[in-house]
Amino acid sequence: MDAFQAERRYLGAVAYRLLGSVADAEDVLQDAWLRWQSADRSDVADPRAYLTTVVTRLCYDQLGSARARREAYVGEWLPEPVLTAADSPAERVELGEAVSVAMLAVMEQLSPAERTAFVLHDVFAVGFDEIAPALDRSPEAARQLASRARRRVRDGGRRGPVDPAEHHRVVTAFTAAATGGDLAALVALLDPEVVWHADGGGVVHAVRRPVLGALHVSRLLRKLTTRWIGPEQPLVPTVVNGEAGAVWYAAPGTVGGVMAFTVENGLITAAYVMVNPEKLGHLAAE
Repeated sequence: MDAFQAERRYLGAVAYRLLGSVADAEDVLQDAWLRWQSADRSDVADPRAYLTTVVTRLCYDQLGSARARREAYVGEWLPEPVLTAADSPAERVELGEAVSVAMLAVMEQLSPAERTAFVLHDVFAVGFDEIAPALDRSPEAARQLASRARRRVRDGGRRGPVDPAEHHRVVTAFTAAATGGDLAALVALLDPEVVWHADGGGVVHAVRRPVLGALHVSRLLRKLTTRWIGPEQPLVPTVVNGEAGAVWYAAPGTVGGVMAFTVENGLITAAYVMVNPEKLGHLAAE
């Protein structure tokens, strides 16, 4: 098997975690493959390291222009979701720990250099000696970038550790209550300081700024359960970016929306609702 094809899944995982976009990650892989085809491979001792550097540089270049596009985006920009099976321990070692929608959203606050150093080192265990050339920085500078990113991610992320069993239980209860139209049960699952994020991209109606607090979020849930979700169009539990989430279908085979959650102490502290069809088209084939 060609070395690029052997590493394609790993390289795709790197690109997606750096860019937060399935479509952009695929474009990067295509460009990286073309460069690999024209490269002098006689000097390539470690294909994975070489290809990781190529993909990293391509993503790093894209991150600068992506930030400008996202600043002009209609409403809040959320990453493109990926519906996955639960990763095995071996897959987590190979592809890096699953990056939740919440984590990808927090990483939008990082500079391109911070994000690159953080993802490569903390998610994929790439050494700073390998990261530095891709960023045109010294290894020590790359280390400082990752450290700064780590602090910013910690400050903007979850308040506590993830309990997968608790997360699954709460999300399962949420999907059942939403499908059944049980608003009281839905509200009982919300943290008083819950934050609702939505991404319609100006294509589908969605709130354009985060909605704060259980009272205001409960009003959105009432609309959700009367307009989009119900017995005829259920909210289906699934795995979104490695964590329990949910999806509903606008038509057979057509995803209408994806929901991801942050759960702490048995309550939902954040919900991420992605309904922009331009970010959901790839899911029909998954």
